[in-house]
Amino acid sequence: MNRVASTAALVLADGTRYAGRSLGHPKSAAGEVVFNTGMVGYTEALTDPSYSGQIMVLTYPLVGNYGVPPAFESGRIQAAGLIVSELALEYSHASAEKSLPQWLNEQGIPCLAGVDTRALTKRLRQQGCMLGKIVVGADDIEFEDPNNRNLVASVSSSERIVYEGKGKGKRVVVVDCGAKGSIVEELRARGLTVIRVPWDHDFLDEDLDAVLVSNGPGDPTACGPTIRNLEKALRLNKPVMGICLGHQLMALAAGASTYKLKFGHRGHNQPCIEEGSGRCVITSQNHGYAVDPATLPAGWRPWYTNANDGSNEGMRHVSRPLMSVQFHPEAAPGPVDSRNLFDQFVGMIR
Repeated sequence: MNRVASTAALVLADGTRYAGRSLGHPKSAAGEVVFNTGMVGYTEALTDPSYSGQIMVLTYPLVGNYGVPPAFESGRIQAAGLIVSELALEYSHASAEKSLPQWLNEQGIPCLAGVDTRALTKRLRQQGCMLGKIVVGADDIEFEDPNNRNLVASVSSSERIVYEGKGKGKRVVVVDCGAKGSIVEELRARGLTVIRVPWDHDFLDEDLDAVLVSNGPGDPTACGPTIRNLEKALRLNKPVMGICLGHQLMALAAGASTYKLKFGHRGHNQPCIEEGSGRCVITSQNHGYAVDPATLPAGWRPWYTNANDGSNEGMRHVSRPLMSVQFHPEAAPGPVDSRNLFDQFVGMIR
């Protein structure tokens, strides 16, 4: 990439300004500014639909040194923009196909480099995630809260898709609220045929043995049709599993409530304690909302708790095959401590 970097800045809604160099696509972009503490995995994170509408700040100081291997969770970059301390223009990796700045430019995603990401992250931790805009050139500074619109509708598949399993037998409906590709592959690897349906699809008429509600972006309360379909699904005597946003949607369908976290959990080093056993798993996470465990109705119990801030990380029903987690058992990127949850889910399918 030979383009000379131009000056640009990130402007936060509180007026704070961070100057830097424009090394992605030379355009302005607004969104919710959030930070990710992962050391690697930027290709998977950038293509995770849960980042739709967000400007991602990577806290690790050097980004892009292994280029862009084909490790994607969707067909395009989903984040609105990227903020880094130092962006590598050269790369070294056996399977890399291009540099990170080249990929960002091709995908039309702005990147601001040369930013004091430590100072920026500390501000977001103290003040909470806030709206911001990457400003390139003499652009107007206007902020837009992506959570005011239904982000799920913009990232969900628009049609029903069937993926044949790598074995014979059971069929699971994946309600696509912005599903990562790794979730589908984890299910297929266990012999399940996956029926991937749009977020608002009435899946109860499908020939199904189980339901999985995927991850996705934004405020869960914006997904009214999904919640109503889940209310009916929870009354079936069939396994239902939720991941990330899917956990929140299952909680809402069961009668619990959700709330917005101050700065959320984004990265792959979040410790979660399993209730009862005391076992700790290190998890990959990307969410800004959480379930209020005090509002769980009769029959439901908290399952996992975040060891850092005590927020809820999972729930399950005491007598029925219903479970959900706030973190990502499929990882991609991150540790695979909790991948066995897919085995538990498959084990509940009769």
